[in-house]
Amino acid sequence: METIKNNLEIINKKIKKAALKVNRNPEEIKLVAVTKTATTEQIEEAINAGVKIIGENRVQDAKKKYQIFTADVEWHLIGHLQTNKAKYAVEIFNCIHSVDSIKLAQEIDKRSLQFGKIMDVLVEVNVSGEETKYGIKSEEVETFLKEISEFPRIRIRGLMTIAPIVEDKEEVRPYFRKLRELSEKIKSKNIENIKMDYLSMGMTEDFEIAIEEGANMVRIGRGIFGFR
Repeated sequence: METIKNNLEIINKKIKKAALKVNRNPEEIKLVAVTKTATTEQIEEAINAGVKIIGENRVQDAKKKYQIFTADVEWHLIGHLQTNKAKYAVEIFNCIHSVDSIKLAQEIDKRSLQFGKIMDVLVEVNVSGEETKYGIKSEEVETFLKEISEFPRIRIRGLMTIAPIVEDKEEVRPYFRKLRELSEKIKSKNIENIKMDYLSMGMTEDFEIAIEEGANMVRIGRGIFGFR
């Protein structure tokens, strides 16, 4: 069955087209394959087809899966992380996309010391201001970044956001643009221990617009694994 391989080819072509449209290098854009409800067979097929980064929404799901695969892939936590699950997240993941509180950052730092590692993190920003979404308010991001940059076992690598669900996907463009502008502003200040290497934004419905607006990490599940 080559459905996943075919889907990946289509997604990669779309990534390339969106990048070239705004004179960007498609090679700079990282694809995170979101395996939320994918079976181990589907994940294996995706890895065999070239997937390098697995994105999981829940720590408990990742715990079951990551021990099965010995392939050289990165594991990224893209969903909300509860403080009491930080220990397992630090053990499993290479990068956590959803840091949104001092308390959580403190716990990640503590657990990273126990595991003898430095944890790559992205700060989740609630660009749209929706009450139902997690994330730091845009106007509070710089202060928050400076606070968590003091933790020695945390390496800040960039920002992440989830755009609102809308019928006309063009409506999400301003949110992606706002996050890119925020990232550029922070980057220009050269604050110690704060890197803006990654802008994680865009999913199956809107990743092309996200790329046009500066995303270099897109999180795609349904586009690869089909309707779930």
